[in-house]
Amino acid sequence: MPHKKLVAHVLGICTALFLLFIHVPLSKASSHVGAATSTPISVYGAWQCSNDGCLWGTVRSVTEFDSKNHWLIDRGDGVPSVNLVVLSFVQPLKLLNKTTDTQTTQGLPIGMTADIVNYFKSHNIRVMLSIGGITYVNAWNQALTTNPTQLGLNAAAVAQQLGVGIEIDYEESSSPNLTGMQAFIDAYRSVEPYDAMGSNPAARLTIDLAAGDRWLIGLTTKATTSWLTTSTPVLDYANAMVPSRQPSSASSAEGNWQEHIDGKPQYSPPIPPLAPAKFTGGLYITSANGAVQPECYHFSGSLIDTTGSYVHSVAPNGAGTTSGMLGYMFWAAECPSARGACTTPPNSCEGGVGVGGQTYTIPVPMSQLRQG
Repeated sequence: MPHKKLVAHVLGICTALFLLFIHVPLSKASSHVGAATSTPISVYGAWQCSNDGCLWGTVRSVTEFDSKNHWLIDRGDGVPSVNLVVLSFVQPLKLLNKTTDTQTTQGLPIGMTADIVNYFKSHNIRVMLSIGGITYVNAWNQALTTNPTQLGLNAAAVAQQLGVGIEIDYEESSSPNLTGMQAFIDAYRSVEPYDAMGSNPAARLTIDLAAGDRWLIGLTTKATTSWLTTSTPVLDYANAMVPSRQPSSASSAEGNWQEHIDGKPQYSPPIPPLAPAKFTGGLYITSANGAVQPECYHFSGSLIDTTGSYVHSVAPNGAGTTSGMLGYMFWAAECPSARGACTTPPNSCEGGVGVGGQTYTIPVPMSQLRQG
């Protein structure tokens, strides 16, 4: 009958419109990078732990080092997998005292040689040294109590000598020596002023904060309030470190990072919001329980993949004007633990970190960082 044809015709139009409606949003949502508010990733790096649980206690030849870490400088197409490596860790009290012993020369681990630094720099990968780590909290406290100004001057001298930046990894959760840390930073900046252009490697000075705002609260409050502002920046950026274990989902990882963007106004004193352009998010590629993570070897479906849209497009919420975080940092290349797995062949990370770098078109060498 005629009315049945009309009903069928109308239903056909409605079905087509419905399919069009659901197709377009889903297609956009599934892409790795959002559309209008997406900002390219600038920092895509790995903490590098050498072959002895981050001690760097032996001198290594470039040939032997390359056999374990070649994936960092070549993801399979001749382009590096990352644009930054952070050699981890320098013991702060030894750096202050310029200690020389079986594993240290003038305060620097003997494995952190110019040859290793130049191995990365020759492939346009920026290099930094990390001072501290969870093992060296007491050493940080002692150094900051003894002579934080001299420690800052010594750190700047090492940075100039090797042509590297410095990362502050001070994981004192209960009562951080913020006065001492301010003196350290002031001394460093007296030698190497803040460089918004990023052209001077030794002027790059960063800090590690917790995955979110619920740990390292004192340090986070001070850093967000005084050192990481977009109006008068003192440090270049922060790294939101990995939590105690790999997040179980993209929403879990993003929830941690969102805490930095939102701040904690209910705390006393409050933690202000942090501009998305002022921090990176950390993910595991190896874990403390001995497992190599999917983020190392398989990009599709990994957290590098599923958090990509958020990292590229998360909006400011009280600080900063541009959308998108600064990028990613991965813990950790080679052997971060004597008991854990290593990112050495056959467990190297071209298929995860490398493919992620290719997918997101990371700049090699690192481009100038956004300032807000």
